Amino acid sequence: MNPSQTDAYLQRLGAERPAGPTTDALRDLHLRHLQTVPFENLSIHLGEPVVLEEEALLNKVVAGHRGGFCYELNGAFALLLTSLGYEVQLLAGRVHGDEGRLGIPYDHLALRVGTADGGDLIADVGFGAHSHGPLAFGERGDQADPGGTFRMVEAGGGDLDVLRDGKPQYRLETRPRTLPDFRAGAWWHSTSPESHFTRSLVCSRITADGGRITLSGRTLTTTDSEGRKEARELGTDDEVLAVYRDGFGIGLKAVPTVRSANRGGQFG
Repeated sequence: MNPSQTDAYLQRLGAERPAGPTTDALRDLHLRHLQTVPFENLSIHLGEPVVLEEEALLNKVVAGHRGGFCYELNGAFALLLTSLGYEVQLLAGRVHGDEGRLGIPYDHLALRVGTADGGDLIADVGFGAHSHGPLAFGERGDQADPGGTFRMVEAGGGDLDVLRDGKPQYRLETRPRTLPDFRAGAWWHSTSPESHFTRSLVCSRITADGGRITLSGRTLTTTDSEGRKEARELGTDDEVLAVYRDGFGIGLKAVPTVRSANRGGQFG
């Protein structure tokens, strides 16, 4: 990233350039990212390519004012943090599913971030409903967060299970990876009929009061800071497009619909 791209990214988040790559600055950027850049899988259903390359990520998230899923969101965030002087490693995870089953290799992308004041943290702005702030990598006790109580548990072989309110969320490798390593996972999630991303639409972000707004197809769900949810069905295309525009900053010409899994999204 060049300095103008960094400035544009910070402007997208409504953030000032931090004085240094500190833990406090990371916490601020992490929360702003979750509040501003939605977790969404619209590209899969709009026939748009999912490209895990620096310029493509910046064009989508920064210039295009879009969101994405884990590979795109954490991939882009890694670029920003690196440009600000943080030490960033890309880590691969496998999401815990039903009956303890783990997802595919490279199922998830999270970040290990070193800060100038000695912080060693897991940052994750690409897992949907998760922690609002980064988690301490070396801490094995409970970590309180507005998103729940988190814990890092040794899983053998150097891996870590990330738990939220006692429930395993994903298993994280600690070996550093590179962005191209995740292309197969992004391809699978973009095209496989077994991927939940090909079977449904989602667009979600944290709100300023600590709640959440989520649009799943035509169902709009708002969650307040106490966890109370209210869901309603949107009747017209204009209503749906207005929520994408006003709730997420995404301007669309037509309402996206779930694509046939055998057509999937493009991949590059």
